[in-house]
Amino acid sequence: MKKYVLFLFLSCSFTMFSQENTDFWDNVQFGGGVSMSFGSQTTIGISPSAIYNFDNGFALGTGLTYIYSKYETTKTNVYGASIISLYQIPNIGIQLSGEFEQSFANISENSNSTSTSFPALYLGAAYNTGRFAVGIRYDVLYDSRSVYASAFSPIVRFYF
Repeated sequence: MKKYVLFLFLSCSFTMFSQENTDFWDNVQFGGGVSMSFGSQTTIGISPSAIYNFDNGFALGTGLTYIYSKYETTKTNVYGASIISLYQIPNIGIQLSGEFEQSFANISENSNSTSTSFPALYLGAAYNTGRFAVGIRYDVLYDSRSVYASAFSPIVRFYF
């Protein structure tokens, strides 16, 4: 919980600092992702984010995550916040990424309910075509506490 409060404090400080610089908003991009899966398991997720683009190919930002999942009698709600760093390799179209995410999950099955939290540190690479990137990332902190099925996950980013 302390990490989550620190994350919010840093995000607010970053936003308040930005109001002093008139050029700040020219370098900010908003975006994120939406995921949906239907079948034997239903999953719906939304992950809005904002990044600040520096002149040297680096970008830094924050993101939020919400995922709802239902499989048979088990329902899971995942909430999370993340810090995102991106580096665009010049003239190649490859974007490298690092993202630290702290997630909290509420899992309920019938009348039983459990809560857990788990960190994730994603390292990834994606093909970037300007505002859209697609690739793969790997969670180097992945363990049994995670509600995700694998340490690997796809990258699909869109910023405007």
